[in-house]
Amino acid sequence: MINELDNSCGLQHTLKQRHMTMIALGGVIGAGLFVGSGVVAKSAGPAVILSFLLTGGLIVLIMRMLGEMASSLPAVGSFYEYARLAFEDRPKISQFLGFMSGWMYWYFWVVVVALEAIAGAKLINFWLPDVAPWMISLILLVSMTLLNLVSVKSFGEFEFWFASIKVVAIVIFLALGGLFLAGILHNTPASLGHFLTHGGFLPNGWGPVLSGAVAATAFYSGAEIVTIAAAETADPAKAVARATNSVISRVLLFYVGSLFLVVCIVPWNSDGIATPFVSALEGMGIPYAAHIMNAIILTAVLSALNSSLYASSRMIFALTRRGDAPTALVKLSKNGVPVRAILFSTLFAYAAIGVSYVSADLVFPFIVNSYGTFILFVYLLIAISQLRLRARLEREHPERIKVRMWLFPYLTYFAIICMLVILTAMGFSPDPEQRLSLWFGLGSLALLVVLYLLKQSFGNNKKPPFPAGGKMAF
Repeated sequence: MINELDNSCGLQHTLKQRHMTMIALGGVIGAGLFVGSGVVAKSAGPAVILSFLLTGGLIVLIMRMLGEMASSLPAVGSFYEYARLAFEDRPKISQFLGFMSGWMYWYFWVVVVALEAIAGAKLINFWLPDVAPWMISLILLVSMTLLNLVSVKSFGEFEFWFASIKVVAIVIFLALGGLFLAGILHNTPASLGHFLTHGGFLPNGWGPVLSGAVAATAFYSGAEIVTIAAAETADPAKAVARATNSVISRVLLFYVGSLFLVVCIVPWNSDGIATPFVSALEGMGIPYAAHIMNAIILTAVLSALNSSLYASSRMIFALTRRGDAPTALVKLSKNGVPVRAILFSTLFAYAAIGVSYVSADLVFPFIVNSYGTFILFVYLLIAISQLRLRARLEREHPERIKVRMWLFPYLTYFAIICMLVILTAMGFSPDPEQRLSLWFGLGSLALLVVLYLLKQSFGNNKKPPFPAGGKMAF
């Protein structure tokens, strides 16, 4: 039987609905949209909108699945718990999938912590070129760490305002771009600009469109953080249902709409597409375009750094509850913040900053090339978990299902097939970086399997002491 998941774990329940909505929206509006989309557009041309439409549709399905599970069974650790609960009748599989999903997700976000801290330094160097990048990265990391250590409410407030800036920036861009193409902004004839003037809609065929869809998968990551944050709200079911619905209704508009305007205003085969939004603003005659977009992208980076610290710390905290992580990390502050989990999740970032001090161009090839693939593995486990949990909920507790996955189980199977196709496409992609990313991801996955086997053979598999007098009940 599926029983209520007890979340009386000492974490505070101070996140409000406005926090949850902006955490969900802000999670999908990151530097990937503002910068990374230009790489896909350079390859796919105007059909870049199809790349992001295909991937965006998949993310919408994943978010709907998570919305169903999180509103029915809100839990600290979200899909980490769902992977375990979905196979509760098979304890060995349950333990294995829970361990893998939790550590894969933590691994993904601790790498993002490091990458965003380093990326933020490069952006600030635009205005302060004489300051050492490693020093800026260190300041940004320490600042965001302190913010997360104060309380979950401070995290929520920061994310609310920074996500609001990103959302407002996108809305203004959509409005300006629409006015520009309509001829209203500069009193010129309405047109689609460069949309079909450089080889048509599919200048390089379908290959770059499909490979671009693979690359775009990582750009959408972050929306699922809202289901982790649900455990720190007063009414998790209501909060997560509204937040996931807001993502579904807006994510495609923000991504596909803004990229449509970009490829209309900026020729896809020009050098300017490398900085798509800066070039689009310049094309519309907006003064100080580079400074404006640098500030907006910096906001996106700081928001991502803040969210990645939150997501990684809560996931490692959830792992401790099941004995899948060192029990020393379970300790909470008097404000209900998992201090040790937060600090532990910053260690890789400090190491990365140290490496950037030695050589700004030195990269961890294994880490950087493998972490992106991990989010696909996590999404695959989410879909499999939803497939099994929905069937059990229908039998045992149909009254708990507040948000329903559309056309169940057909769209769930469709999403699983799409993810398997994406992973296969990565292996045969003409882009060597995508092939490398898949193989490094599989290598990292194998390493986690080895660690799990070592834990099972030599570790202490008993549940750790639970903070604040809480308990787990399944």
